[in-house]
Amino acid sequence: MERTTSVVVQEGGAEDSLFDDDGRIKRTGTLITASAHIITAIIGSGVLSLAWAVAQLGSVAGPAALLVFSVITLYTSILLTDCYRSPEGTRNHSYMDAVRTHLGGIQFMFCALAQYATLIGLAIGYVITTALSLGAIERSNCYHKHAYGGHGRPPECSPSTRTYILEFGAVQMILSQIPKFHNISFMSVIAAVMSFTYAIIGLALSAARIAGGTPVRTSVTGVPIGNDNSAVDKMWKTFSALGNIAIAFAFSIVVIEIQDTLKASPRENRVMKQATFVGIMVSSLFYTLCGIVGYVAFGVDAPGNLLTDDHGFYEPYWLIDFANACIVVHLIGAYQVFTQPVFAFVESWSRRMWPENRLITAEFIILGFWEFNFFRLLWRTGYVIFTVIVGLIFPFFNAFVGLLGAISFWPLTIYFPIQMYMKQAKIRRFSCAWICLQTLSLFCFFVSLLAAAGSVRNLIKYVFHYNPFAP
Repeated sequence: MERTTSVVVQEGGAEDSLFDDDGRIKRTGTLITASAHIITAIIGSGVLSLAWAVAQLGSVAGPAALLVFSVITLYTSILLTDCYRSPEGTRNHSYMDAVRTHLGGIQFMFCALAQYATLIGLAIGYVITTALSLGAIERSNCYHKHAYGGHGRPPECSPSTRTYILEFGAVQMILSQIPKFHNISFMSVIAAVMSFTYAIIGLALSAARIAGGTPVRTSVTGVPIGNDNSAVDKMWKTFSALGNIAIAFAFSIVVIEIQDTLKASPRENRVMKQATFVGIMVSSLFYTLCGIVGYVAFGVDAPGNLLTDDHGFYEPYWLIDFANACIVVHLIGAYQVFTQPVFAFVESWSRRMWPENRLITAEFIILGFWEFNFFRLLWRTGYVIFTVIVGLIFPFFNAFVGLLGAISFWPLTIYFPIQMYMKQAKIRRFSCAWICLQTLSLFCFFVSLLAAAGSVRNLIKYVFHYNPFAP
């Protein structure tokens, strides 16, 4: 029997296959869709800590740090776009595929460790942030009920985050039983809309506070040294602030995945470079506005989180409630979006290791639609419990966000893109380009170390004064 091939006949008469060169359905992504994906990937809950980060660094170093991290991220992301195809021209469908192709096995294992550690850290961060947002809703309603001005901490308006962390964990235990990643694509869309909504509300409230003429203290050198902030405290908080800024711009982990959605013609790397420039410039402008406007609104007293800290916004209470509700909806979906790859990795590895084990491989259909598996139930429930326990022990937004940014920024945003590009471009050792790229990588490595040290120190300090089981 003669084999027929599906083709599309265009107006000019040229035939165009329904499939790309790798056998997958033809990609339809454009400059606009790629730019939108990048903006969505960058803008998230990290925007809420930027005013605090600028306050720690000061009115000069703070904006400068935002600019430097933006430029570095743009540069290394552009380098990464050239690594989408291997030297032979084949496609790499994911970040880890690109590392495996260009750098080999040992570095691939290092990449996997960094990537999955980041995903686990993000899940824990989402546990903390969601609980803080739910507590902020309760607190703002309490302030409004008692006609309270927001100065100080009355006992009746100091909710505990413990209950909210446990409730979030219960919700995630249920959602985690959704078997496949493509089943939760709607969550990603909803999460993106929510992230823009609460970020814009935070920016608008900061601008309104400035317009209202509220007096604030600002400083070129950041939060001043005093009784509550020793020189050592200031140094460590400055390092932690760098981590908060770093994670705000960390999106390199999905550059290859976004590029894999683009049409093959014109060449994907040219379009992706343009999309990367547009996406990072728009996000950087938005982040810089949030960081600087939030700092100008609060000065050196900028809260760790504009929408959840009790020294942040508390009126109009209904708008604060809505913004925090958006954060909750966003993070419920984001937890699943960033956790499903971890689930998939462990489950696929377990099936390869124990293919005859019925506990791991047997699937049962319940109620006619739910795919049930005993191993999936036990493993995913255990994972959620682990993230909840860590969230109970370390419910400190800025210190944890700073640590996560420090851990993920250098290897995923700097080291691997630079190493892959040098391998792809066949840059000679000790050439001018090689020295410049290695110097940039080394500089960012030391910044990441300082940020990690500052965040760990802050976490330890907070833990000594925190009882996770207090009412």
